[in-house]
Parts: sequence; C-alpha cells; structure tokens
Amino acid sequence: MKHFYILFFFTTTICFAQIPGNYYDSATGSGYTLKTQLKTIITTGHIDQGYSLLYTGYLTSDNDTFYENDNTVLDMYSENPAAADSYNFAHDTNGGTAPGDACGGTAPTAENDCYNREHIFPQGFFNSLTPMRTDIHHVVPSDGYVNSRRSNYPFGEINSPTWTSLNGSKVGPNTYPGYTGTVFEPIDEFKGDIARMLLYFAVRYEDEVTSGTWDAHNSVPQNPLNGTNDQVYETWYINLLYSWHLNDPVSTRENVRNTAAYNYQGNANPFIDHPEYVLNIWGNVLSTTKYESISNISMYPNPVKDNFIYFSSTQDLDIIIYDVLGKQVLQGKINSSKKDINVSNLNKGIYLVKMFSNNQVVTKKLIRQ
Repeated sequence: MKHFYILFFFTTTICFAQIPGNYYDSATGSGYTLKTQLKTIITTGHIDQGYSLLYTGYLTSDNDTFYENDNTVLDMYSENPAAADSYNFAHDTNGGTAPGDACGGTAPTAENDCYNREHIFPQGFFNSLTPMRTDIHHVVPSDGYVNSRRSNYPFGEINSPTWTSLNGSKVGPNTYPGYTGTVFEPIDEFKGDIARMLLYFAVRYEDEVTSGTWDAHNSVPQNPLNGTNDQVYETWYINLLYSWHLNDPVSTRENVRNTAAYNYQGNANPFIDHPEYVLNIWGNVLSTTKYESISNISMYPNPVKDNFIYFSSTQDLDIIIYDVLGKQVLQGKINSSKKDINVSNLNKGIYLVKMFSNNQVVTKKLIRQ
C-alpha cells in the first residue's frame, strides 16, 4: 500500500440528488431514433465544469468505498478486486496540484508514480476539444503510467500481451474478430463499465463525431469511429462493447458513479440506468451472422414450467440469462456431461438466453411459467 492515511473530509456524509424518475420519458423510439432522443436528454443540463475540476469530481465519482473501502482513488487500471491493491493514490483536492497524488506536470515513468485523467475515448481523436475533454462520464482517474501505455489504442481482447500491468490490464495484438492491430484490455471487473462509457460517448457526441475538427475515422488505424453519426463505431467495436456489456452487467459502483456524475455535471449515462437500450439502438448491427452462426443448437422446453431447461448442442456453451431490463440473473455451462440449467430461482416472466461459443453468440427468448 502506498498510503496509510485517508483524508478527513471523506468522513462527511455526502447527499446526492437522484436522477429524476422521469428523466428518460421522452426516449420512446427504437434504433437510431432512440439514440438521438437520448442524445437530446443527456445534452440538456450538461454543464462543462472544466478540466481541472475533474479531480474534485473524482472525490465522489471515483472514491473507493467498494473494494478496500479506504477512500482512495478508485482506478480501474490498478484496482485488484480479489485482493489488496499493489498501491493506492490519495485524492488530489486542488485541481491536480496538491495535496494528493495527481501527476500535475510530472511525467510518470513507472506504475505507482502518480494518477491523472484517462480519456476512455482518446482525446487525440477529437483534438482535445470540450466538452468531450472534460466529460466525467468517460474521463476517469487512472495510473498515469498505465494511461500512457494504453496510448490511443482501442480496447480489445488479447491472448499474447506485450505488456501487463500489476492488476492484469494488458497491451498487445487484438484477437477479437474484426481488427488485428494493437489494443488495450482492462481486467474483466471493469469491461462492462468501460463499454457503457464508450456507448455513452457515441450517444452524447453523435453529431460531433463526423466534424472536420475530429480525426477522420480512417485517418488513424487505431480510431474506432466508422464515419457515421448513427452507428458511430466500427461494427467489430460495437460487437465487442456489447459482449462486455452483457458479460459484466451494471454494478452498484456504476450506479453510484452515475449519480455522482449527474450531480457533478447535470447529465447521466443512459446505459447504466437502462441496459436494454444498447440492444434497442444497435440491434441491427448485433444481429449479424457472427451472432447467429452457432450450429446444431436447441433449447427446450420453452415455455418452461418446471425447474430445468435443456440444451442440445454439438459445442460447449456458456449460458447467461438476462431479464427484460438487461440484468444478468443466471449463468452456467453446457458440455458433454452437463446439458441442463436449473431455473428454479427465476420468477415467472420473459428472459433472454445468450449462448456463447468460440466468439459466437445466439440469443433465444425464454418464457418462465
């Protein structure tokens, strides 16, 4: 542990205004119409607080009261959810200057030197323009050295990393279908968080992504934009983000962060409050052959009245079941020795069953009677 103290101001209870219950009432469409409706909602009320004030925002949006519960900076690039962190940073309370462990003007040369502000969507692609540069929904505190190793690489999945951080974040060649360049892979604990931040970015800045002040989508190999205002990202990236969104559902930490961000700058991330919006918006992209090409598979009985559903498949499957709001409620595995999933804990209703095998996914609707 780098520090053995906490700052006393955290002992004060902070009361947040909740995101209004009618916040999404005008989001009534589907597909890219819904996306534009959400853009209007989350643009209205968004206040640009400036770049230095992000450190103040992090006091409530990225404070570790979830893992070690020590009121240090919650950094997705250094947090170890299963054990003690290798190091921690004390929050900076003066705009990145002092006291605290923010990098300020210091260039980090190793992990644990200092923390700074990481743009989940790289600011180089939009030439550091505001309000993108200062938007707390995608600008997070991170170890400064790991931030520099991430560079402007897109996120992806890696089998043979060329570099690995102390918490297991990786840099290396992408193995997720559709892109073969260098990528950055965070640990599983935060993949859904990062996916929802990037999807927020696609909605909030859907009009800006094709601006002449931004890097053109094909001008830099690492740029994941596809050159349109509707889909925004390349198809492989949408599929990756959706996979992460499904496999790492919204957590309590994300809900707390979303509320803190709403109080800080006046808008919310709709994919935290409504995970189902992802499929509602990009369903035309996600319904590709890649997501439907698992062969020789069936699920029965459906509707199910008893305690088990059965699968007939020539392949091993990972099974994840979601409720209609997109929240994961059950998961299991199917292989040559196990062909059923116990659904006795599911209430009556409609569910989505995702069946994963070798980067392929098929979705079926399940009715529990």
